[in-house]
Amino acid sequence: MQTLFSLIFVLLFFITGNVCYLSISPKGPVSVEALVGTNVTLSVSHAGVPQPEVMWFEGSLLVAKWTVSNSSLSGVASGVFKPELNGSLTFMNVSRRYNGTYTVEMNNIGEEKVSATFYLFVYDIIMNVFLHTDPGDAIEGEVRFTLYYSTMQGEAKEVRWFFNGLQLRNGSHYSISGKNLIINQPSRNDTGHYTVLLTNPFSSETQHRNITVLYGPDMPVLKVSPTKAVFVSGESLFLSCQAEGEPPPSTTWFFNGKSIATSSTGTVHLTNVKTSQSGIYTCVMMNTRTEATLQRNVTIIVYESPSGEPLCSVQAVNGGAALQFLCLWPGGAPEAQVSFPGLSVNASGYGNYSMTINDIQSLNGREIICTAEHPLIQTQCSVIPRGPVDFLPVILTSMSQDEQTMVVIHCSAEATPQALVHWIKDGNRLQTGPKYQISTNTTQLFISDFNVTTDLDTYTCTAINPLSNKTVDTTLLGPQISNSSVFLSNDQTEVTLTWDVPLTSVITGFDIQMKGPELSSPSQPKLSFASDFRTIQSKPASARTTTVSGLNPEFTYYFRIIPKAGRTAGEQSEQHRIGPAAGLSGAAIAGIAAGIPCALLILLIVLAFIYCGRRDRIPRYPVSRAVEKAVISQSTLNPHRLLRARLKPPPAYRHQQPERSAPLPSVNSCVRMATTV
Repeated sequence: MQTLFSLIFVLLFFITGNVCYLSISPKGPVSVEALVGTNVTLSVSHAGVPQPEVMWFEGSLLVAKWTVSNSSLSGVASGVFKPELNGSLTFMNVSRRYNGTYTVEMNNIGEEKVSATFYLFVYDIIMNVFLHTDPGDAIEGEVRFTLYYSTMQGEAKEVRWFFNGLQLRNGSHYSISGKNLIINQPSRNDTGHYTVLLTNPFSSETQHRNITVLYGPDMPVLKVSPTKAVFVSGESLFLSCQAEGEPPPSTTWFFNGKSIATSSTGTVHLTNVKTSQSGIYTCVMMNTRTEATLQRNVTIIVYESPSGEPLCSVQAVNGGAALQFLCLWPGGAPEAQVSFPGLSVNASGYGNYSMTINDIQSLNGREIICTAEHPLIQTQCSVIPRGPVDFLPVILTSMSQDEQTMVVIHCSAEATPQALVHWIKDGNRLQTGPKYQISTNTTQLFISDFNVTTDLDTYTCTAINPLSNKTVDTTLLGPQISNSSVFLSNDQTEVTLTWDVPLTSVITGFDIQMKGPELSSPSQPKLSFASDFRTIQSKPASARTTTVSGLNPEFTYYFRIIPKAGRTAGEQSEQHRIGPAAGLSGAAIAGIAAGIPCALLILLIVLAFIYCGRRDRIPRYPVSRAVEKAVISQSTLNPHRLLRARLKPPPAYRHQQPERSAPLPSVNSCVRMATTV
């Protein structure tokens, strides 16, 4: 019976041409490549069932469903897909979004499903390839250096990297992964030309980049020329330093930690060397890109006797309870031996020597001598420790742009060692804060935002050093003028005012005020009168004189000086009047000028009388009344009585034997001679 059914089945198979089982198979490759924007079809064929149900999946997501010979779609994204009558699926205007794995399933009711799988790769045209680096610079010795590419459009199916034209392979030194080329532990040998080649089924693109691996500096090579162990003062020498690196490293020379002039080739030329140039010279090589540095030292020794003279000084130590004496005589080869024999017989040192003394009261005003001995020279220096001496404070004022007044009290007492200053107000010691600031050396007190109403007070500065102290009280005064004066020019068109202020007066400036006609100028020839004082000049606090021009000699002017502290005006100076009624008149001045020659004439006459009276060897008779009258009239012409000596009347007569060699001049001839002069 079983054989009969088999024969019937075979017969039916030959009659119908197939067995009614559903089957499916891809038409063409299952890996499909497509260009963005084109239409692509995943083609299948089926057999055994005329109208099976078709379902397409992207991964596990259903994207299309229909029945063969029925073009209506159900499911998702129906606008993207076009169903084919044979169950194939066409993508319209495909984009890279649809890259993926697609599975088609067909089934017939009551039968098992059949399926086929496709792989869709959508590519775009590769454009605008760029090469990047991470980090920015390739540095020798780093862990890795990465080259990677980016594109503005398109993806590569195949990526190949080349170095100087040779294709690179994965290995211990190069690692190629995705878009990256990784160079492990780059070295200077990796410097060169790198190329990336990107290809896909529809395009290819190449990009290049030169990579320079930075390295160095290598160990510097030092040279000293001429090669000598010791140099003598006055000689010259060259120092050079070289090292390999990329970029070529820069060279800087240091001497005892301080940079010295270095040529562009990295050499230093030392001429006329001295012992002060003995020491360690350091060559520092630096890669300016990587900032990597290497350095080497060389010691230069110069022999010379110490230069100059030893220097003595003293300073306070141990909180001001002791004095430290210092004797400095550097240089020399060997160093000089220095000591303080007046402080200790056995103690000494070399070059820079110090000694601390705790019992200091007996040292005030005592000269302390340091002896300095060198094989070539012996000398000494001394220092006299003293307590502070009397001093006078100095007051300075200034005004900021926001019109705040700053007052500075400077207390500096001459003392050895230098004295520290304590500042006291109202019995309280002042400290640095918003209102008061004390300078680093404590000799200056800064009073910020000075207010004339509240800050005028007595400030005490005490200068202290370990030997003694001095205290000075400073009472700040408001803006004042102690005295003033005025001087008029010869042509009476210009006046100079001078003034003084108290030493402790707080002043930031002066207003020069005038009452009277306006000052004349070429641009304003006409005069206008003002009955009140007005400010015509403003002078700084340091000013003590000023000049006002443009006065008219025919008018009267009044001047005064107003001292100011910030916006506060102080007491005005006395008023100074300038005008026709002030001082000597023009006639008086002319009289004085005319009287001076007359006074000189009378003085010559008197001298002539004295001379002739002593030389007269013949009888002398009284001077005639006419001459006496002439002399008296000359005397009355002098308005200022320049001749104040009295003339004694001559005696009635006197007999004297004349010399025979030559007759002496008579009194009358002397008078005539003086009158002629």
